Amino acid sequence: MDRGTKVFWALIAALLGASLFFGVNVERRRRLIHPAAELHDGDLVTVTRVVDGDTLVVTTESNASATVELLGIETFDATRRFDDAARFGSLATDELRRLAQGQSVRVMLHGPPRDKRGAHLAHLYVGETDIGLELVKQGLALTYSVYPFPSMSLYAEDQAEARAQRRGLWADDKVAKRAGLLELQWRREKR
Repeated sequence: MDRGTKVFWALIAALLGASLFFGVNVERRRRLIHPAAELHDGDLVTVTRVVDGDTLVVTTESNASATVELLGIETFDATRRFDDAARFGSLATDELRRLAQGQSVRVMLHGPPRDKRGAHLAHLYVGETDIGLELVKQGLALTYSVYPFPSMSLYAEDQAEARAQRRGLWADDKVAKRAGLLELQWRREKR
């Protein structure tokens, strides 16, 4: 084989290897996002993994897994390098892990029952504590107001208090300004 043919086949092998690598990773992530279990209002589940500041994987009593996106909140992405807000996403993830990992939690669903990726949209409670609301109170999450939910006014009040007392992200002027811009965008989306 001449040198050009060897280079051609080496490139083909590298492309196939990369395709396989990325395909396996995409499938692994898809399985994390798409729930295998159906959740019902009032179910007791165990939090087996915290994905990020507002997403968890839970296991039902029948040992099936489901992904839950906390309804009514949004946290900053902890994985963005060189982003001032990423540390608050990381803090939210850590606090969610502290509050919920390994805990038995009660699921309270609200319409729509799933997001566009197939994750269940729900409030989760440890005892009487609404986990999402707790993150808002600490200034680690924003009240996501695009889709109304019954306790949205309570979330908004607690967010206003966290902002006034400069808790969490509200203590960082640059991040607080960015959070304010997100809130404006969300208000426009509701129209």
